[in-house]
Amino acid sequence: MSTDFWSPVKLSIEIAFVAGILAIIAGILLGKWMATRRFKGKLLLETVLLLPLVLPPTVVGFLLIMLFGKNSVFGHLIMWLFHQPVMFTWWAAVIASTIVAFPLMYQSAKTGFASVDPDIENAARIDGANEWQVFLYISVPLALKALVSGGILSFTRALGEFGATLMFAGNIPGKTQTTPLAIYMAIDTGNMPLAWAWVLCMIGLSFLMLLSIHLLKV
Repeated sequence: MSTDFWSPVKLSIEIAFVAGILAIIAGILLGKWMATRRFKGKLLLETVLLLPLVLPPTVVGFLLIMLFGKNSVFGHLIMWLFHQPVMFTWWAAVIASTIVAFPLMYQSAKTGFASVDPDIENAARIDGANEWQVFLYISVPLALKALVSGGILSFTRALGEFGATLMFAGNIPGKTQTTPLAIYMAIDTGNMPLAWAWVLCMIGLSFLMLLSIHLLKV
């Protein structure tokens, strides 16, 4: 197939990979913290963290524009640091994908860490392990299946992101046009064979990701 066909696919995988890594790191750290802490306002904070999972993607895109647009505080800071806005760039697509993928990783990580027996962690502390050693060598291995599942789901969600990416990153071929956006454009222009090819490609990638989760749980 031509380079034009593979460009959105390659871009989608790259963006989903980086967004997945960011979502995994943030999800693991916040998931562990929320699983082991009790404080006022925890329910409210957890609701905020999970909001991107239920909000319409266009709402997420709108909020990102308000947060990172040229007239915002973060927008001015980014312009001062990098001399260009973040909107309609590759990184804008990564940010949008990370935001929508994060709740899946967070929820999986929190569930995994909540299932770890505190007595095992305390035994490691008694034997002289510090908190990072307990986290890396006890908590993470015991919650590994949930973490891997969350990571795969996050990658798959980032791979299929459409609405927030379209609003915040735009639909620029070779720069921000991911496969979902390319499918939309192909249908809009009546190029159904090309749309079908991209659809089948996405189905194949998503199928393999979900299959790996089921194989992991065997």
